[in-house]
Amino acid sequence: MKEFVLIFRNSENGGAKPSPEQMQKLLTDWMDWMGSIAAQDKLADKGNRLSMSESKTVKPGNIITDGPYTEVKEFINGYIIVRTETIDKAVEIASACPILNIGGNVEVRKVVTPDDHS
Repeated sequence: MKEFVLIFRNSENGGAKPSPEQMQKLLTDWMDWMGSIAAQDKLADKGNRLSMSESKTVKPGNIITDGPYTEVKEFINGYIIVRTETIDKAVEIASACPILNIGGNVEVRKVVTPDDHS
């Protein structure tokens, strides 16, 4: 089995504040989605959320900027690692991610190990 990182990206959406009911539904959808991946024994690492307020980017020449992406209005929310046979299976898992319902996207990347020569 190979491992793939699912990186959750979302756009900065200035005035949109979900209601408590919408937040609860999103949380429930997220927990159900993660639970279904775990139930299939495909969740290699439950990952973590990543901070938006405490982030910096270090660039060549010792240039340090605030946040992960100052030029674009998109940020990484978090990640998980799934275990599947192919990237297509990882994409299938990612296509059910609740972040897609709120305008976000999921980047799928294979984890490269030292013995991987692909």
